Amino acid sequence: MGISRRGVFRAAGLAAASAAGVVATGGSAFAAGKPDQPGKPKGPGKGRPVRTGADVAAADGWRVFAGRRVGVITNPTGVLEDFTSIVDDMVAHDVDLRAVFGPEHGFRGTAQAGEAEETSIDPRTGVTVYDAYGASVATFADFFVQSGVDTVVFDIRDVGVRFYTYIWTMWTAMQAAAQSGDLRFVVLDRPNPLGGRARGPVLQPGFTSGVGLLEIAQQHGMTVGELARYFNATFMERAGQTPLSDLQVVEVEGWRRQMVGPDQADRWIPPSPNMPTPQTAVLYPGTGMVEATDWSEGRGTTRPFELIGAPYLDHRWAAALNERGLAGVEFREAYFTPTFSKNAGTVCAGVQVHIMDAEKVDAIAVGTHMLVEARRLYPEFSWRGDGGRWIGLLTGSGRFQQQLEAGATADEIIAAWQPELARFREDTRPHLLYPGPRE
Repeated sequence: MGISRRGVFRAAGLAAASAAGVVATGGSAFAAGKPDQPGKPKGPGKGRPVRTGADVAAADGWRVFAGRRVGVITNPTGVLEDFTSIVDDMVAHDVDLRAVFGPEHGFRGTAQAGEAEETSIDPRTGVTVYDAYGASVATFADFFVQSGVDTVVFDIRDVGVRFYTYIWTMWTAMQAAAQSGDLRFVVLDRPNPLGGRARGPVLQPGFTSGVGLLEIAQQHGMTVGELARYFNATFMERAGQTPLSDLQVVEVEGWRRQMVGPDQADRWIPPSPNMPTPQTAVLYPGTGMVEATDWSEGRGTTRPFELIGAPYLDHRWAAALNERGLAGVEFREAYFTPTFSKNAGTVCAGVQVHIMDAEKVDAIAVGTHMLVEARRLYPEFSWRGDGGRWIGLLTGSGRFQQQLEAGATADEIIAAWQPELARFREDTRPHLLYPGPRE
């Protein structure tokens, strides 16, 4: 059965990755600014080869894992440039793959937000897939012992936001690898679709949760490989673990920090069900804060985190936001009815946020202006049944809520986090791997 399976995979394998002239990478080669126009020069990164760490490793015949017993943390975004799953390709090329660890939404991506796929045998490869969503350090360590791995691999597209949970799955697994006898930890790196600029407030002590375990900026501006280096050097000892001695990042080739979506959308693979487009990712650091309110953040529509509204909002909100002249975006008055989640089955009035120039968008500033203006216009404004606890977890402290409720302007709220953001940018600089602007 093993020979037949490998034969099938080889037929659908990575031939395209080594073919002459193939340089695009699955969902990763974003360029800054507006799409190309006839007769116009290409934006930063266009025409320059960009290959993910997975493509680099696969093109080398996966030699990075030669003689190793491998376990992989991945999901549907963990693919090669021809969209072949790295798990399928590793099995096809005789990597000793002992386990797959599925995060939120699962390895093959069959589960919705807050859900996972149960531990089972993957019918395509015969590899055991462990349900690692919400797994603790001890649970991960137990998985590593059960599966007999000596090398843990992480390959998931992140979207560059502190409250997007895949980076915390990585951090938990890193601690477990250290605890389990200093296992080898390999990150197959991918570009950050938001580019390399760090923005927004930094998480403060007392506000750690499943959507933020360490003190990083809301839009961290790092790849997962850079984050792994920073976590290992800065936080591992504080967590009671000896830093990993064998942490390896297989770097992306050709990426620069100024490369921002939403170009090359044909290569985008949704990393979760409500992140359908690169435009969604560009806005998510800011419009994701809407989850702390009683509004709909667009879940249950075709444009989550772009369509924002509530039954009591109206046309005045879009008009007021457009008057602010926020860089890179425009607001369109919109009406929609979510099919699930908040306000399901109820007509909501609000806005669709349109990206006019992705490189200029500061999504957290956009989200802040949206919240400030809505609270000014609508006395019905309310947090989502928890008194504002969730906005504290998303923004990393109680300051945002306190300032908003005290009537602070958006500019005053944004100014308050600048000192801590400057420190974060400086602290992370030694761990960066790719050139380009940090701010």
